[in-house]
Amino acid sequence: MAAPFFALVDGNNFYVSCERVFRYSLRNTPCVVLSNNDGCAIARSNEAKDLGIKMGAPWFQIRHLQESRGLVALSANFELYGEISDRMMSVVAALGHRQEIYSIDESFIDLSGVGGDLTKRARSIRARVNQWVGIPTCVGIAPTKTLAKLANHIAKQAERRHGSYPAELAQVADLSRLSEAELNALLASTSVNEVWGVGRRIAEQLKALAVLTALDLKRMSPTAARAGWSVIFERTVRELQGESCVDLEDVAPAKQEIACTRSFGSPVRELDELIEAVSEFSSRAAQKLRGQAGVTSQVLVFVRTSPFRQTPQYSRSLVVPLRRPTADTAAITSAAVMGLKAIFKPDFDYAKAGVMLLDIDSSKSEQFELDLEAEDGEPGVLNPPMASNTRPQLMAALDSLNERFGRGTLKLASAGLGGAPRNWTMKQELRTPAYTTRWEDMPVVRA
Repeated sequence: MAAPFFALVDGNNFYVSCERVFRYSLRNTPCVVLSNNDGCAIARSNEAKDLGIKMGAPWFQIRHLQESRGLVALSANFELYGEISDRMMSVVAALGHRQEIYSIDESFIDLSGVGGDLTKRARSIRARVNQWVGIPTCVGIAPTKTLAKLANHIAKQAERRHGSYPAELAQVADLSRLSEAELNALLASTSVNEVWGVGRRIAEQLKALAVLTALDLKRMSPTAARAGWSVIFERTVRELQGESCVDLEDVAPAKQEIACTRSFGSPVRELDELIEAVSEFSSRAAQKLRGQAGVTSQVLVFVRTSPFRQTPQYSRSLVVPLRRPTADTAAITSAAVMGLKAIFKPDFDYAKAGVMLLDIDSSKSEQFELDLEAEDGEPGVLNPPMASNTRPQLMAALDSLNERFGRGTLKLASAGLGGAPRNWTMKQELRTPAYTTRWEDMPVVRA
């Protein structure tokens, strides 16, 4: 059996790169993509990074750079980004024989047993993605997933910051080609917080113990890593030492919780408007739940005001248990609206609401219970209620119609009838067209 070997392919500044596919004028221009309601920067071009714009920078703090430095800001267009991601991943899959799509712009590829010059092969795939999809990428190659992730970071930095890493590692960094001394030199010049699995809190704890670089972490005892943190962190250390502990996930694991939350474009004060928003969020969460063939037993609903506004503050959540596990949109929405009515207080400017599905199990599970709804005089019988309660055929038809004709084509009446924008909808004043998923937005080329 071939030894494990991995590549991580990552789209560079992915959201900005997606916008540049259809707007060539954005190339070589400082550009940021903003979060929901145009709140803060969630993607930055290299030119924007050179202006000192940090990830998560509030839009109101960097807005002045529009006039002084030519900064372009765009509202997030996730419909477009998802479509381009699908195209990119289908091309990237040709790099190896197994693929794990890790995020919207990242994909692990299994290179075990793949012969030939892997660096040359990776550069060929990278060029193909750039030509066919229009997205620039970087590739990290290594014997473990953690090292491949780190190699991808090195490939990006070597391309963008000349001199920070050897030029031959730009765009494609294959750590297997390096000697032990060369690899250790790279790890010594890489901060420990760049290691996959090392979050801010753990990084602070490590730095307090004088573990400052990736090399310092590599030299840590796996036993000490497990004793001080967890088994998962022990795997991180072992992977830095070259021992493969994390295999590809051919099928993404089912989520244990599913949430749909949004900040409102304008303050919401009326219960009816909140019911519309919560109904919409419940419907989206239920569709995601059915997508992973799951059922939920508890629904959490919350509302809160904005801590950034000088107005009276209120925040409350409530968990509503369901009598039977379900994936039925109507049942989940009914529970969420019931919880909303219980926690709602008038005369507050609500800024955000959300729904979270808890206690998720497989829809293949069966829960038997006494039929408490039997008519008087009828003996209670053991029923498998989920089959009758979730109305799977109706839900399948609902999902199919919304997938074919667009999200929101068919929805519950409590979510509103559409029409004019409502206060709870997101503010996206700078959103570009959905070039690839809507006929009316498709670009037209005239001779």
